[in-house]
Amino acid sequence: MSLIRTSGGLRAFPRTSFIDDFFNTEWPVFDWDGKLSDSWVPAANVKEGEKEFAVELSVPGYAKKDIHVEVDSNNVLRITGERQEEAREESENYTRREFSYGSFSRSFQLPEAINDDKISAKCKDGVLKVELPKKETAILKEKVKEIEVA
Repeated sequence: MSLIRTSGGLRAFPRTSFIDDFFNTEWPVFDWDGKLSDSWVPAANVKEGEKEFAVELSVPGYAKKDIHVEVDSNNVLRITGERQEEAREESENYTRREFSYGSFSRSFQLPEAINDDKISAKCKDGVLKVELPKKETAILKEKVKEIEVA
């Protein structure tokens, strides 16, 4: 059961899937000193298909080389990104230098049904898409058995 804060107070809901766990979890971000931070956390979509889950993160301004995707031994998908930019403009009378730094981290507890050997990730046009194929045993196959009428 999961306790969810609603306008009427706390209510208990059963958790039934990876998607339920994702959307029923709050994702606070903390600074190094333990205080709540206003750090940027990319928006995420989680979709379940017949044969796979897909996680999409909105990561505008991040190049493929800036993003790291891993699955640890506890079946946690961790996506991190870090970028550094420097703009420099010089003229006869002035020098302008601006630095931009950004990082993020998102983690998702994966269900046991994921085939972690076949996970793939693609980043295009500011969207990172991680495909998480299900193990063959987890894919529901429609089985139709014809019964002869006597």
